[in-house]
Amino acid sequence: MASARPTGWRNPDPAEPYDLLIVGGGPAGLAAAECAIDRGAKVALIERHLLGGVSLLTGSVPSKSIIRTSRLYADMRGAEKFGAVVPTGIQENFAAAVERIRGLQTRISLYHSAERLKIAGVDLYFGAARFAGPDSIVVEGVTVRFGKALIATGARTMPMVIPGLEQASCLTSENVFDLTECPRRLLMIGGGPLGCELAQAFCRLGSHVVIVQNDAQFLPREERDAAQLLSESLARDGVEVHLNSTVVAVRTAATGEKLVDLVSDDHKTTIAVDHIGTGVGRIPNVEELGLEEAGVACDPMPGIRVDDFLQTTNRRIYAAGDVCLEHKFTHAAEASARLAVANALFAEEARWSALTIPWCTYTDPEIAHVGLYVSEARERSIPVRTVTVLMHDTDRAMIDGQEEGFVKIHLREGTDEILGATIVASHAGEMINEITLAIDAHIGLSVLATVIHAYPTQASAIKRAADAFAKSRLKPPPAYDISRPDWPTD
Repeated sequence: MASARPTGWRNPDPAEPYDLLIVGGGPAGLAAAECAIDRGAKVALIERHLLGGVSLLTGSVPSKSIIRTSRLYADMRGAEKFGAVVPTGIQENFAAAVERIRGLQTRISLYHSAERLKIAGVDLYFGAARFAGPDSIVVEGVTVRFGKALIATGARTMPMVIPGLEQASCLTSENVFDLTECPRRLLMIGGGPLGCELAQAFCRLGSHVVIVQNDAQFLPREERDAAQLLSESLARDGVEVHLNSTVVAVRTAATGEKLVDLVSDDHKTTIAVDHIGTGVGRIPNVEELGLEEAGVACDPMPGIRVDDFLQTTNRRIYAAGDVCLEHKFTHAAEASARLAVANALFAEEARWSALTIPWCTYTDPEIAHVGLYVSEARERSIPVRTVTVLMHDTDRAMIDGQEEGFVKIHLREGTDEILGATIVASHAGEMINEITLAIDAHIGLSVLATVIHAYPTQASAIKRAADAFAKSRLKPPPAYDISRPDWPTD
């Protein structure tokens, strides 16, 4: 992707000083640069590797691309339920799926290319950045000074300490999309979002997939019935599921075969596979930044220490995105970057805690959430009422053959205030945005009952939930006294 780092790029001569110096050219850094430039600031951005960051290179773009391809194969195999004929000779082409990823990455990278940033007025530096003091950074031997700085260096895959795993050359989000052939047998360690997404996708692309989760359910933060639906969906696709199981050792045979030892309730099992993948979380990229020289405090997790305004312990320096946030999502990174720029350059005093951040796991069905879970509300002594609509009661879900799932909307008891929601549906990631808007704009569920939804859509499940709530609040009509003179008589 030449646009992400052009060959022969020459770093500019530094301005003295920059209004905003950004370290990291991923989603947070790019959003911050765009926001600051649009408001007239003099901006510099330093990127160690390629513009676009994890989201473009090893995260959302490649993973959602391979998920889309795998879903197409699943639809072809399930053609009969749509009144169609299953195509004969379905043959997975993993190399073509990976080639599609490369094409998408090239297209998407053009929007935030080095040349476009330069034209917009951003001074773009490639190289490793290290703070030299509270108001300066050294990159490629050149000292660059700033009035304010933003650290947006992102995060990387969390390493796992399992005997023999390193020698087995395990797959992570950083290298799994470098494969040119689909693994014949794949074991995924971790039942979080990434582990579940990749397990289902590779299974649909032809792998025999085993997924191992040391908890009693996948997505342990999500509601139990949502996780159960996902578990059942993975099993139907053919994924071999091992819950309450821990990988304790890996051995690599002379043939290259990997022997994985699992323990579950003192019962030991060994599974032979060709590749091992991990999807157990991410850790912030904070090493070699010289944070001590800048007076920026940092913890191993969640990373750079920030307050509610995303300001670090150095009042000149802010942080945004995966390097400092608990929720490591592209949309959260971009939102935090815009907030940090507003606070750093324009003293707006916007608070991170005031933002409403949804998220989605892109399995089939998808699992999306926003706001509080019931357990969190109870921890805060907030009484909760939940309104639930099953997707199989929604006309469009029946038409689409996508009846798995539900819409759950959690309300403050006695009111129509929406505290949170979980949606399990084929298009849950799209549907959750309506609830996010309602929470953000303080729109009650009774108001959503008055919103006309296009028919037929799966989002009408939200309207059904709102209608059910509105009906529950209706008062019965007054009883008429037939002895009254105004009562109509024959």
